[in-house]
Amino acid sequence: MPTYVYGVILSEDDDEAVGEVFEVEQSIHDAALTKHPETGEPVRRLICAPFIAGTWSPLRAKQLLSDKNLAKRGLTKYVRTSSGYEKTTGKGPDLLPRD
Repeated sequence: MPTYVYGVILSEDDDEAVGEVFEVEQSIHDAALTKHPETGEPVRRLICAPFIAGTWSPLRAKQLLSDKNLAKRGLTKYVRTSSGYEKTTGKGPDLLPRD
């Protein structure tokens, strides 16, 4: 479902004046909100740039850097802990102690 951005209308005379801004997930078929869901203040939908995941998005980065994907490509991943670096995936020693 798309996420829409709304702003509280501060003044009937000034279209640019917007107070609190909040987001609401709504179906495309739902009518735009006219009142704040909690306070009942008048609101209007704001126009803003959509988030479109491209070639390199946070979700894609998470997938590429997952332990499973790194192991599949023959890489080793270590995570720093209080005792040193512990291996999470790949070949090599299980622990690299701190100096």
